[in-house]
This record gives sequence, C-alpha cells and structure tokens, in this order.
Amino acid sequence: MTETTQLYQIPPEFSGLRLDQALAKLLPEFSRNRLQLWIRDGHVRVDGELVIPRLRLIGGETVSVDEIPVTVEAPPEAEAMTLEIVFEDAHLIVINKPAGLVVHPGAGIASGTLLNGLLHHDPALNEIPRAGIIHRLDKETSGLMVVARTLQSHKSLTDQLAERDVTREYLTLVHGWIIAGGTVDEPIGRHRSERTRMAVTGGGREARTHYRIEQHWPHHTLLRVQLETGRTHQIRVHMRHIKHPVVGDPTYGTRTQPPARCGTELRNGLLEFKRQALHATRLGLSHPKTGEAIEWHRPIPDDFQNLINLLNQEYEQQ
Repeated sequence: MTETTQLYQIPPEFSGLRLDQALAKLLPEFSRNRLQLWIRDGHVRVDGELVIPRLRLIGGETVSVDEIPVTVEAPPEAEAMTLEIVFEDAHLIVINKPAGLVVHPGAGIASGTLLNGLLHHDPALNEIPRAGIIHRLDKETSGLMVVARTLQSHKSLTDQLAERDVTREYLTLVHGWIIAGGTVDEPIGRHRSERTRMAVTGGGREARTHYRIEQHWPHHTLLRVQLETGRTHQIRVHMRHIKHPVVGDPTYGTRTQPPARCGTELRNGLLEFKRQALHATRLGLSHPKTGEAIEWHRPIPDDFQNLINLLNQEYEQQ
C-alpha cells in the first residue's frame, strides 16, 4: 500500500458539475463509487473544507485528495485473444464483444478479459486509462463497444458519453406481450440488501430507457432499446421494473417457464438459454479526430437468433 496526496484546480468548464462528477473526469482511472466513498470518508476537501459528493462547483476551486490508500497492483498482462474488430484507425477501435467475455479484470478475475486481449492487440493502450475502454457491457451481453487509442480520443469519447451524444441501441427478448413502445424513466441505485444487484430506487441516479416493439409472439416480445443514460445493468433493471424481464437473465429475471403447450424444441431452447438475451446492435458517435458522424451495426449472435427462429417456427404452425 502507498499513500498519496494530490491537488487539483477545478477548470472553469467544470462549473455546475457535482464534485464527484468533476473528480470522475480528473481521475478517470477510479470508479465513481470509489470517489464518492473517498469524499464521504473525509479524504477530499474543497478549498480546505470537508464536503459532500453532491456539492456543486463553480470553477476555480482547489480540491485536495489526501491520504488515499492505493493498492499497488501488477499491471494487467497482454493476452493473445481472437477479437472481432469491426473498425479501427489511429484513434479508436470498435469491437463486437461475444457473450461470456468479461470486459475488465476485477475481483477474482485477473486474466481472460477484453482488456487483456486489447493490450495484446495494441500494447500502446497500456498508456490509456483502462486500456481505452470508456464503457462496458455485462459479461453475458454481446455487441458493440468503442475503445479509445489516444488520450485525446479518450477525452472526446468520454465527453460524448457524458453529454449523451453517443447512440447505443440494443435488441432484447423479454417475457410477456408488450402492447406498445414507451420509456422507463426511473432512478437506479444499489439494491438495499443485495449489494451485487441494482434496483429502481428513490435514492438512485437518473436513468431513462426508450423501447419500441420489433416483433411479437404470444408470450414474448423482441424490443429495440435505446439508452439515454448508461447506468449499471440499466436495461435489465428497467425491464424487470415493468414486469417484462429479459429472457435468460439469471439476476433480474424469473425462473424460465416455457409457455404452456409449447413444442419441445421451443421448450428446450428456452430452458437451455442460460444468459440474458441482450445484444448491443448499433453504436453511433462523432469521430474524435474528424468530428464525422459514424455508426456501426451488428446483428444478434447465433444463440440469440436461434431463440428467435424457434419462436417463429412455433407460432407459424398455429
């Protein structure tokens, strides 16, 4: 363990931001939750005064982050890995992540992550916070992710995310018949008793999920979902909240119960699908160097498509 004390001057353009939001920009290598904990524990002062995470800044303040114990860990190792690279240039990489691949090393997971594979693909990413990964997908969610290759690109892309200028569209199969599209506008925070889960809670952070109908079957609906915010497990939590959990979701779903009298193939397909049916199908942003609006699309992977095929086959026969 080492201890550090650092001083930061809040730039004028951070005026109006909360203290925890400003620190997240100044210290992108640390999570928002960790920064909020440091503030609450008295390790952060603004102009010499103890404050709360929600303090609004006006710009020009001196922020001291003191006596923070930082565990000195070995840097993550590069690992050879097959990555589906959708696009890359000198500024960014777009990956189509498969289900089952963890994005970051974490508790009990030191290798075999997307970050390890990216470092093998481009060792220079070791100089970028979190190897250029600016957003993530859950382990069992597939689809498109963008990675920054330079510090300038990292700032541009994180700013676009903060300003909600990045388009992220998903396809998800949920339980039940949804009559029409809509929006879930409910705050999301840590579950009160199960700390590894998130939940809709009055004390949470704002979260908005827009959805529209892509296809219907008697007991399931395929939704096209667009995120306005990017909270942890947002789609999965919001779908559970409106009582249409994502098919196969082991955390926020219910025990998979195939429809009564459905055929053997559909029954087996639903029971054997052991991950959430959620895929990041479209990603759009402004190129960090040229400013050009660009976007990428990737269809749902084979295991997810197989479920769709089984539903179509089942109900075409009726």
